[in-house]
Amino acid sequence: MLVFKKSILSGEVSNMVLDVTQEQLDQYAAGNGLIQEVFPNLNHDEREFLMTGITPSEWETTFSEDDE
Repeated sequence: MLVFKKSILSGEVSNMVLDVTQEQLDQYAAGNGLIQEVFPNLNHDEREFLMTGITPSEWETTFSEDDE
């Protein structure tokens, strides 16, 4: 399913194709379960995107520890 989320860091809307159902999204939005319980098949980056809208590349850019 193509999921669109607004990043809490940049405010930009991004999308990600996730192996989720609308029922799971509705369950999570209603607060019925922890994200890892509702979406046990998703990896950390995918769950982060669902929670915050932050993509893996945005996370890397924002929180990179490079001193350059």
